[in-house]
Amino acid sequence: MNIFTKHIARALSLPEQGVDNTLALLDEGCTIPFISRYRKERTGGLDEVQIAQIADMNDRLKELTKRKETILKTIGEQQKLTPELEKRINDCWEATQLEDIYLPYKPKRRTRAMVAREKGLEPLAQLLLMQRENAPRKAAMRFVGKEENKPSTADEALQGAKDIIAEMVAENEQSRNQVRKAFHREAFIESHVVKAKKDTDEAAKYSDYFDCEEPLRRCSSHRLLAMRRGEAEGILRVKINIDDEEATERLKRHYVKGHGPCQTLVAEAVEDGYKRLLLPSIETEFAALSKQQADEQAIGVFAANLRQLLLGAPLGQKRVMGIDPGFRTGCKVVCLDAQGNLLHHEAIFPHPPINHRMQATMHLLQMIEDYQIEAIAIGNGTASRETESFVKDVLSNGLKEDSSHQHPSSNNGHPAQVFVVSEDGASVYSASKLAREEFPNEDVTVRGAVSIGRRLMDPLAELVKIDPKSIGVGQYQHDVDQTKLKHSLDQTVESCVNQVGVNLNTASQHLLMYVSGLGPTLAKNIVEYRKENGAFTSRNQLKKVPRLGPAAFVQCAGFLRIPGARNPLDNSAVHPESYHIVEQMANDQRCTVKQLIEQKELREKIDVNRYVTADVGLPTLTDIMKELEKPGRDPREQIEEFEFDPTVKEVDDLVEGMVLPGIVTNITNFGAFVDIGVHQDGLVHVSQMANRYVRDPNDVVHLHQHVKVKVVEVDRRRNRISLSMKNVE
Repeated sequence: MNIFTKHIARALSLPEQGVDNTLALLDEGCTIPFISRYRKERTGGLDEVQIAQIADMNDRLKELTKRKETILKTIGEQQKLTPELEKRINDCWEATQLEDIYLPYKPKRRTRAMVAREKGLEPLAQLLLMQRENAPRKAAMRFVGKEENKPSTADEALQGAKDIIAEMVAENEQSRNQVRKAFHREAFIESHVVKAKKDTDEAAKYSDYFDCEEPLRRCSSHRLLAMRRGEAEGILRVKINIDDEEATERLKRHYVKGHGPCQTLVAEAVEDGYKRLLLPSIETEFAALSKQQADEQAIGVFAANLRQLLLGAPLGQKRVMGIDPGFRTGCKVVCLDAQGNLLHHEAIFPHPPINHRMQATMHLLQMIEDYQIEAIAIGNGTASRETESFVKDVLSNGLKEDSSHQHPSSNNGHPAQVFVVSEDGASVYSASKLAREEFPNEDVTVRGAVSIGRRLMDPLAELVKIDPKSIGVGQYQHDVDQTKLKHSLDQTVESCVNQVGVNLNTASQHLLMYVSGLGPTLAKNIVEYRKENGAFTSRNQLKKVPRLGPAAFVQCAGFLRIPGARNPLDNSAVHPESYHIVEQMANDQRCTVKQLIEQKELREKIDVNRYVTADVGLPTLTDIMKELEKPGRDPREQIEEFEFDPTVKEVDDLVEGMVLPGIVTNITNFGAFVDIGVHQDGLVHVSQMANRYVRDPNDVVHLHQHVKVKVVEVDRRRNRISLSMKNVE
């Protein structure tokens, strides 16, 4: 059994056997999506979230083990490592407790207590702590001398002894835990504006925190991160406090016994140790801990939003026109084929100041006709509403001034559908190395418009090309631990890609690299093999891809799809290692695999219990039967058209009480942001989301959901719009 199994199983309340097998699979190089999908018998049916938690905790315990080795080595070099101390360190699995044990031995810069010990005052400190001496000043005279390394007066000797006691108090495990408990119970966080910055423009957005105080345990992650950002920008001063007087008295009760001159000196030392050493240390610890917890919540929100965004409804393989709208620079228009390849691009100028509306109309109609456009994607940035109105007007009316021109209808006699698409991150993609490699002869405006069009066709395939932090669906993403954020977002992208599955013959290198078991090198090799040998006709061909060995094949094969393959299972989530099971089922029903997939009555005759073996259990067999019902089915929802209120285009058009249609663009733990078509998203606070208590906004809304909202308040000075979903019909 893995040495960490018991710790992880206990911490996560999971069965030891499942945890141990999961750790073994991870050590074998298996990915989280693969383990959760194809190794359910070994894990006991653990899901992706649980497996990810096991993997993360395993990594933390490995780091803790390395830290123990460093600590043992350091204390050993000091020749202070006793068998009892070594056992305590080896038995400790809490990072905070481990650091408390190590603190008295931890190398540190020269302290007042060190100086006092060098002067031989340790015995005097111990004498004071015993609190039996009636004349401590007289006792201190025994440590006074004219030598350079001796105190010159009794007062100096007593001060040195108190410095030693103060450090002992600050490094004592019991003392630290006592103060820690007080922080857990009663710590409050306060923030105050820096007076010199109070009236500046950059300080206005932090006005809610100019004079703020609340219990730390009740401070939400977004408020704490806002305070810390204000502190980092020099606008706020932030501090975590407890009742110092009460905390000091509690410590004194532990160290001071009775009354007398020694007790007075010890009490002074305890108070000094608390205020000068212990309090700053624990405050720093809780500042870091609260920031860490806020980071985890913010990262969780970001990951949940990213998952919803990546799993957004795709239009599918249709001929699409992508438009990056603009006023002065015009609208950049691209035409894409059903596979997302660029066929044509040009700029049109339907808006002021150039205002070539007639010419833009003619060109738009011509492009729709020439390239048989079925859908139009318009970016939601500057000039989005105006461009949407222009395009819909063209589609509705055609070119009235030219009666010879036909009404644009390339989608089986129906006008092209129009969608407004989020363009967050499109500019980042258009300037990236990847975009330059895809379109070396086009400028950034063309690449950005292509990205907008492709996002409509398949959000997942396009958005994986962009750094998730640039997509704009998080809260305070630039303020959280960037390493943890990247780890979480990479896991989310990998999970989404493998949940949906990837078309082996059309997927880009960047999409393929997120498939279980592949990575950048194998993804590149697959694309190059495809170019040289044509489309894959079977999953087995993957074995011919350079450097794609048996282990990688096992990891990736089940997540790759080949539409139209000779073996229909190659376009399903059934893993090649299970093909023989389906083939046996088909033989038993005296039909082909294709017939088994197509005919429900044949599948209903199958008793899966007959196919249970030592290696294949009911979880796998159940998954196989579900997949045979709809092989290769895309789990994402169908896309829906949406239209903003045509009478509301600017913030000045808003009136309190107005009810408007909107699209959810971002979800935080304090509410949801909704685009109502005025170039500034409004906030539906969590308290305004429903006529009941809402703990998590994700329980009420999801990204890109179409909602109805009521305008509650418009704060033009801070450019904020408050919305409500309560009692909105």
